[in-house]
Amino acid sequence: MSNKHSLTTREYLVPFILISFLFFLWGIAHGMIDTLDKHFQQIMHLTKSQSSLIQFSLYGAYFGMALPAGIFMRRYGYKKGIIFGLSLFATGAFLIAGTTSFESFWVFLTCLFILGCGLATLETAANPYTTKLGPKESAAQRINFSQSFNGLAWVIGPLIGLYIYGNQNTADGEKLTSMILPLSVIGFVVLTVALIFLRLPLPEISEEEIGHGHGVILSASENKPAIEKPLNRQSHFVYGVIAQFCYVAAQTGVFSYLINFVTDENQHPHFDVKNGPYFLSIGFALFMIGRMSGSYLMGYIKPARILAVYSALCILLLPVVSLNFGWVSLLSLYAIFFFMSIMFPTIFALGIKDLGPQTKKASSFIVMAIVGGAVFPPLMGALSDHYTMSIGFFAPIPLFMFILFYAMKGHHVKAE
Repeated sequence: MSNKHSLTTREYLVPFILISFLFFLWGIAHGMIDTLDKHFQQIMHLTKSQSSLIQFSLYGAYFGMALPAGIFMRRYGYKKGIIFGLSLFATGAFLIAGTTSFESFWVFLTCLFILGCGLATLETAANPYTTKLGPKESAAQRINFSQSFNGLAWVIGPLIGLYIYGNQNTADGEKLTSMILPLSVIGFVVLTVALIFLRLPLPEISEEEIGHGHGVILSASENKPAIEKPLNRQSHFVYGVIAQFCYVAAQTGVFSYLINFVTDENQHPHFDVKNGPYFLSIGFALFMIGRMSGSYLMGYIKPARILAVYSALCILLLPVVSLNFGWVSLLSLYAIFFFMSIMFPTIFALGIKDLGPQTKKASSFIVMAIVGGAVFPPLMGALSDHYTMSIGFFAPIPLFMFILFYAMKGHHVKAE
């Protein structure tokens, strides 16, 4: 497959850059939050399954907010949806920073849910918007490129987590004070970006106007749009929602428990929990490299084919991680970070392909599927509490098996 199609067009270059920066912003939040499980286990004396409620709260917000966000954007457009999402994001960050003295895990989870609603709104807007900012044929490549900035932010996020881990104060009222500065800074940056978007012109792309080039189905007998099938009869979309649920479930489990895997399995005497965010940052660096290289490869190889190969490799590597072969298992776990990298944006692009006016609604459902990140980590944590952290890494295998099916067969758009 030759690289025939440009990533974007001149008219959409500036909006594409701005939207790509949004991927960076919410990546910072995810990268930092994924380091907090072990920190809360230590400071608040929680089990792995209890600390996984961090992911349950964050990703549960995606399930609750995705459809309202989609309805909001169908009525008011992508730009106002982005501003609304940034406002919720900033509000959640300020609330977390302002309530640390309560030292209540449940208060933290509530504030995190508000922050997650902001992230859900941003993802509901930015992911489909990115696929429309250029030729249809390079949509998957384009969203993978934008998501590369998300991967870069995930490298930086755990380094912020290092600052949070630096506070091991057990005095009442001061256990969570190290969260005040980073969350306040994030809140102010996000609020500033919201004000910038408020002032800048952003083209509003209507799926109905995209016509011939971007997914409105034309009947064979006349040059006008045909009646489109309902979403629940579009198998590539339905399977895409399930595949996205499986992917985010697997991804969140792997991300959340890498620090536990490194520190709990006694891989090396220097693998101390205070250095845990470093290990997660290394994984996210590989994740970022995977997205960047994957975006390049998609100029030459069909995205679904890359998705199939990468999901098959994850299936083969997870047993190596689970059997606890020391350094070999750790390197295998890092390889999984690399191979997971292209999955979310690729599944997203394949799932909304050729949906025309239904794209915004379909995007809401695919973002709702991110709830997999809320459901799976508690199950993986309970398995790890009962057995070992290594055994817990057997759990994502069936999830990657469904992604493999989707890449090989389930993503095909079927004609009426």
